[in-house]
Amino acid sequence: MKSFLISDKRDALAGMRLAGIDGVLALTREEVLDALKAAIKNEDIGILILTENLADLIREEVLALKLKAKRPLIVEIPGRHGSKSSAEKITDYIRDSVGIHI
Repeated sequence: MKSFLISDKRDALAGMRLAGIDGVLALTREEVLDALKAAIKNEDIGILILTENLADLIREEVLALKLKAKRPLIVEIPGRHGSKSSAEKITDYIRDSVGIHI
């Protein structure tokens, strides 16, 4: 099994390629969904890495895959400026799972 990156930043893509991880650059929601569908169909991909911004762009699809699919494992990585604050992430999880905005 290999890893695959879907990124919205060229520098993240270049860095992962230097580490031996292939990937694609996606800038729009449609491009991200197309890349996600292609990655799911590829039986060789065991770990799918998404940049945090792209994961937020397709949050519903990511959550559905995490709950239902056995493969691939989906990992979100922060951008070069760091990730969202943990308090903001907790608020997002509550809103997404319960539907309450805090």
